[in-house]
Amino acid sequence: MSHVMNTYARLPVAFTHGQGVWLWDAQGKRYLDALGGIAVNTLGHAHPRLVKTLSTQAGRLIHTSNIYQITEQENLADKLAAISGMDKIFFCNSGCEANEAAIKIARLYAKGKGVENPAIVVMEKAFHGRTLATLSATGSRKVQAGFEPLVSGFVRVPYDDLEAVRQVAQHNRNVVAVLVEPIQGEGGINVAHLEYLRGLRALCDQYQWLLMLDEIQCGLGRTGKWFFYQHAGFHPDVVTLAKGLAGGIPIGACLAKGAAAEAFKPGSHGSTFGGSPFACAAALATLDIIEQDQLLDNATKVGDAIRAGLTTALAGIKGVIAVRGMGLMLGIELDRPCTELVGRALEAGLLINVTADKVVRLLPPLIMNQDEARQVVAILSALIRDFLLQPAPAH
Repeated sequence: MSHVMNTYARLPVAFTHGQGVWLWDAQGKRYLDALGGIAVNTLGHAHPRLVKTLSTQAGRLIHTSNIYQITEQENLADKLAAISGMDKIFFCNSGCEANEAAIKIARLYAKGKGVENPAIVVMEKAFHGRTLATLSATGSRKVQAGFEPLVSGFVRVPYDDLEAVRQVAQHNRNVVAVLVEPIQGEGGINVAHLEYLRGLRALCDQYQWLLMLDEIQCGLGRTGKWFFYQHAGFHPDVVTLAKGLAGGIPIGACLAKGAAAEAFKPGSHGSTFGGSPFACAAALATLDIIEQDQLLDNATKVGDAIRAGLTTALAGIKGVIAVRGMGLMLGIELDRPCTELVGRALEAGLLINVTADKVVRLLPPLIMNQDEARQVVAILSALIRDFLLQPAPAH
């Protein structure tokens, strides 16, 4: 019996090694990885340039402390500022920590404006993390259940509904920020309309709120641009990152611009491990490889091929509601719960998952090629067809 705490219903497989978009288990069976460690393994597995960086950096310096200057951290901050257009970056170790930093920035910003009980507008079906503040911001009773009392200061509205936010603006003088995922990942690959995001930017400007984007799952090239907001042509005040930033090494980042970038002072916030030489070297290498190997373009082309392939293969099949997403962040919504597809896909040598009960989620490494994309389409479309066409269980 394992002594690991029982927090995951784990699948019955342990992988021993990987190469590119492929993983192998202890029995030597090969699996096509269309989940990428849940949008983490940007460069797939055992990328030679990332492996070299990790081993070189580990032999040089792993950790010092934020008490001292960290050259790799400063270099990574410069790189992130250059590709994002943001001003200042705080480094931590995970997505929920990045969102905690964003929430704290919003509250400090509010106090500076004399707002004593600040509120942040958040969305239905949102997912921002599992710490007490971020699960309070999350729009899932399943995630929140049992952890009450929740952290106060969040106002929830429907996703992709600008009028709902406008109504809050007219009636709630305590609001100081909006926190939103441009694509809801855990919520079912729900893609915000660009006009909605531009409308949020205009509302935030009008009311002097901070627009805070959670790009932890959709950012860093997954949609074909470095950041989703670049599709909409504006800058947020805060954007949070983690998952794919260092190719598998834990790291989080909270990027801020303008007044939001000046909120933290020495003593306001901190992190023992945040922005270590090791994690920052990994992130710098990951960003460089994405750039040099033109993986933004690849995400668009290969993602479009998967989406088009699945749309064609599943056309006319009763029970398929939608194939949606952008780049290599895709969802196939069915009309019924389909978590059993995860186990069936595993048997067929394909790694996927199901989110929001009815949405098959694909988050492949950005290095996936067209041939591998065709294999994903072939295996997954056959599994979905068989699942939907199977006779209903007898009562």
